[in-house]
Amino acid sequence: MSSDLFMVSNALIGIPAAAAIAVALEPEYRRSAIINVCASGATFLFALVLLIVEPESGGYLFVDDLNIVFIVLSTFIGFTTSVYSATYIDHEIETGRLTSANVRFYHAMYQALMCAMNLALLASNIGLMWVAVEVATLTTVLMVGIYRTPHALEAAWKYFILGSVGIALALFGTILVYMAAEPVLGHDAMVWKTLMQQASRFDPRMLNVAFVFLMLGYGTKVGLAPMHAWLPDAHAEGPTPISAVLSGLLLNVALYAVLRFKMLLTANAAAITPGPLMITLGLASLIMAAFMLYRRDDIKRLFAYSSIEHMGIIAFAFGMGGPLANFAGLLHMTMHSLTKSAIFFSVGHIAQAKGTQKIAEIRGLTQSQPALGWSLVAGVVAIIGLPPLGIFMSEFLVVSSTFARQPLLAIPLVFGLLLAFGALLLRLIGMAFGEPSRDAGEVKASMLPLYAHLSLVLLAGLYLPSHLVAWFQNVARLLG
Repeated sequence: MSSDLFMVSNALIGIPAAAAIAVALEPEYRRSAIINVCASGATFLFALVLLIVEPESGGYLFVDDLNIVFIVLSTFIGFTTSVYSATYIDHEIETGRLTSANVRFYHAMYQALMCAMNLALLASNIGLMWVAVEVATLTTVLMVGIYRTPHALEAAWKYFILGSVGIALALFGTILVYMAAEPVLGHDAMVWKTLMQQASRFDPRMLNVAFVFLMLGYGTKVGLAPMHAWLPDAHAEGPTPISAVLSGLLLNVALYAVLRFKMLLTANAAAITPGPLMITLGLASLIMAAFMLYRRDDIKRLFAYSSIEHMGIIAFAFGMGGPLANFAGLLHMTMHSLTKSAIFFSVGHIAQAKGTQKIAEIRGLTQSQPALGWSLVAGVVAIIGLPPLGIFMSEFLVVSSTFARQPLLAIPLVFGLLLAFGALLLRLIGMAFGEPSRDAGEVKASMLPLYAHLSLVLLAGLYLPSHLVAWFQNVARLLG
């Protein structure tokens, strides 16, 4: 590994690790928020360097075009969410929902989460990646329960128990991959680079069983049905910035692990094709979540099920495979992360302004809170896939590639998309328009992160730079 890349990669892990210790020792919550923002911004700047420095691998880190996509996206959303979080948490302090000690712990866990996610994305060892995903899960569990209410603690425990089951299945799958590779590679049987180089020589039966466990295990973290039950509760009861991080970052990290192991099976001609399992779970998640959207009475639960829906679309696209479907999956993952985090930025301040998360009590936002109301309208218009926004383009590519290759699969896919479209549009009309409900108080909202995300989604819908298209095409080829 080149010295420049070694420095950059270690900075992506070291900066948030050092910041976690710094904010844990900082007694003043506003200074801890500033440290949180600065550390997240510095981490994002170092991630951008990976776009310039030629990727090489070595030691305990592995860098290629695939994980650079995830790292740049994750650190950007981590930075913008930290900016949003500063004003959100300030309001929670003023209203007495959180104490200074709670906030110091929250910021420390936020940076620990950034560190763990970056390590999971950069790890060259499948065991180290598993450990990093587990640490990321534990930090979010602690943040979900930070309000210490009975519902918040119940949601945290539910997340912890289901997440532990998932990560245990993923561990068993990881062990099976090691057992398949060890006779061929010896002590290098857990290193990504050597695994991919020698994958064709591994026992295909062992790889087949391993992928089922890995898909179910990491699929729990992705939020795929039927392993999704933790996600709505975690969104509804935790701080809203964590909802943005869960939808925009943590689900993607688990998806990254699934894609790595999918590449491993694809490189072994005798192993099963991983696509059908991913397609099945993806369609099940899409259709289940689309129906559930009609029955939600909590605004954060509503968009939690929307996240399950879109992760189903992404899993379906990667399951279809091929250059166009993989490109569509990457684009949809990027657009969903930007859009859904923007929606949660808006939803968090709306809930603070109205003093409730109940959809029935949120009315007339475009009149009572114009900036927040119209930003929610823009976010929902984007997430349901209307042109000219980026999700329209990615969903169009997913649907068109499916029609071209497997027309019958396009029927449940389009059905799920239309079902979710109707549910979110129905909910939006009630919340955004009509007679305004009474506000609970004034909210000082940081709108810049929200506007930045929606602007990027709009630009992506209008024009994709040629170098970005070439980059995603290269990653799509890597995925097979």
